Amino acid sequence: VQLQASGGGLVQAGGSLRLSCAASGRTFSAYTMGWFRQAPGKEREFVAAIRWSGASPYYADSVKGRFTISRDNAKNTVSLQMNSLRPEDSAVYYCAADSTWGRRMAKDFASWGQGTQVTVSS
Repeated sequence: VQLQASGGGLVQAGGSLRLSCAASGRTFSAYTMGWFRQAPGKEREFVAAIRWSGASPYYADSVKGRFTISRDNAKNTVSLQMNSLRPEDSAVYYCAADSTWGRRMAKDFASWGQGTQVTVSS
């Protein structure tokens, strides 16, 4: 599956952004879809993921209660609604696909989009 993320930008602390990831390929609905982020000088970290059915989302503790992941299999898209943004949320955000639900390691996700920059000013 091929992925392309969009929706990043510059926002003030406390603001919101919505990221989208468009997927191509007939088997999109079979994958767990996830979001990761990577700040300069840091490792890529898990943010959120959602089962192929749209059920059972799971989140990193750092974003729980502020971010919401969703997907639309009819449109081959997965979204990340980010509210109450903080400067520490600034990073390049990547969408990714995994054949197995429940994993959080970047190495387990086989397909990646190109990333979209999110910058949160204080």
